[in-house]
Amino acid sequence: MFKRDICNELEIWKKSPRRKPLLLRGARQVGKTTVVNEFGKSYDNYLPFNLERPDHKALLEKELPLDILVEQLFLFHRQQRQEGNTLIFIDEIQNSAKVISKLRFFYEDRPDLHVIAAGSLLESLVNVDFSFPVGRVDYLPMRPCSFREFASAIGKNHLLEMAKVSGMADVVHNELMTFFNTYLLVGGMPAAVQAYIEERDLLAFDDVYETLLQAYRDDAEKYARAGKLSDVVRFVLGHGWGAAGSTVTLSGFANSDYRSREVGEAFRLMEKAMLLELVYPITNTSAPAMPETKRQPKLVWLDTGLVNYAANIRNDIIGANDIMDVWRGRIAEHVVAQELLTLNNKISQRRQFWIKGGGGDSAEVDFIWTIDSRLIPIEVKSGRNSHLRSIHSFIDLSPTDVAVRVWSGPLSIDEVQTTIKKKKFRLINLPFYLIGDMERIVRQNM
Repeated sequence: MFKRDICNELEIWKKSPRRKPLLLRGARQVGKTTVVNEFGKSYDNYLPFNLERPDHKALLEKELPLDILVEQLFLFHRQQRQEGNTLIFIDEIQNSAKVISKLRFFYEDRPDLHVIAAGSLLESLVNVDFSFPVGRVDYLPMRPCSFREFASAIGKNHLLEMAKVSGMADVVHNELMTFFNTYLLVGGMPAAVQAYIEERDLLAFDDVYETLLQAYRDDAEKYARAGKLSDVVRFVLGHGWGAAGSTVTLSGFANSDYRSREVGEAFRLMEKAMLLELVYPITNTSAPAMPETKRQPKLVWLDTGLVNYAANIRNDIIGANDIMDVWRGRIAEHVVAQELLTLNNKISQRRQFWIKGGGGDSAEVDFIWTIDSRLIPIEVKSGRNSHLRSIHSFIDLSPTDVAVRVWSGPLSIDEVQTTIKKKKFRLINLPFYLIGDMERIVRQNM
């Protein structure tokens, strides 16, 4: 079990006095079922169901008083109820609008029962007439493994803890960068991580990636019921990986003949399935961060390991001295985007980048992250501080006095002055392997 972060969140939910039925959201194959099955071992009674099985679906859809239905759930599993707590797990819940509607009754009538539901394609029910239990369920996103989870899985978590101790960062830096480069290649999909743990061969589990990609292609029919839309989704899944980390134009995407409306609809469906995100720019430098959705977005997929395989760039990474040199820096930017999304458990969390609005010189900052209502600029770049022209431009226009440069060097803090307005700010030089600790480090320097 290496999904440490999500297990911690599940424990918090379990102990909460305001607990509601929990909807666990995430793309297929991110390990939702495995995590809940493992979590279920901590309960006195565990009743798992999968609504892709007709008998499970028929049972849970029965129009029965809830107390009688719960008795039948125990009977179905041939379990005698033990004293203590009970977890009911309903997997693939998107297959039944009736069962989704019943979650409200678990909340209202049987709060003693712990209920977790999982589904990767809940939006397939958008056009179905049913009562969604708004306000009566909690949500928790589940994403690919973060680097800190990967490090824990391969037994190197102690190195991350050492890197946080003053005076120890340089000692473990090279070793941690080596492991981060391994994570960059393997990615965070649980099946790929498990295969690496078992084989320790970076190129020995192509079948894992191929199976994942085929599963997403097969799902196209499920979340794109119209024929043309299904074709566009399959096209994006087949040809869109090479556009990872770059600004995309919807019309004619990947040299296709598809129109902007068709590609946009396909992207929106795949965003809802949590396979990718269109990251839009902002032009303001103070909160709130307002996305400019009429401008061209950047494409970020759910997992960098999948990108490396599907775009066929793994050999470039293996042979690189610095990941900043691979794919014109796009793969480094992509893995930073993936790590940023693991900083919190908000289902609505979106990434953003900054472009300078108005006239004058152009400038673009790779990412903007909001911490304590302040917009923090993040650049993924090596080189001298004076060459961080876009960060200097942002700081000159912003009330903030802290910026982050993600790089392959060790952790350091520089006192810097912008080149035009001579405004002083603190530049946090953050190694890739400490992105998961970024918010704590930024707050210490605000």
